[in-house]
Amino acid sequence: MFNKIITFPLVVLIKIYQWFISPLLPDHCRYEPTCSSYMVEALRIHGPFKGLWLGSKRISRCHPWGGEGYDPVPPKKD
Repeated sequence: MFNKIITFPLVVLIKIYQWFISPLLPDHCRYEPTCSSYMVEALRIHGPFKGLWLGSKRISRCHPWGGEGYDPVPPKKD
């Protein structure tokens, strides 16, 4: 329950970015899914702490010398 309370506002902020800011920027995503979609999925699967860590690592790889292609969120380990 605590994770959902923290995760919800983070997802809302990302959705606001996706709806209002991202359409104004040129398409230049190197990965599939996009970094913002990856962050939302990571937050929902792994919770706020590990989800933010995974999303931040992904965003840090998104530069001209970084990778590209399909890069899914890793599954949660039990």
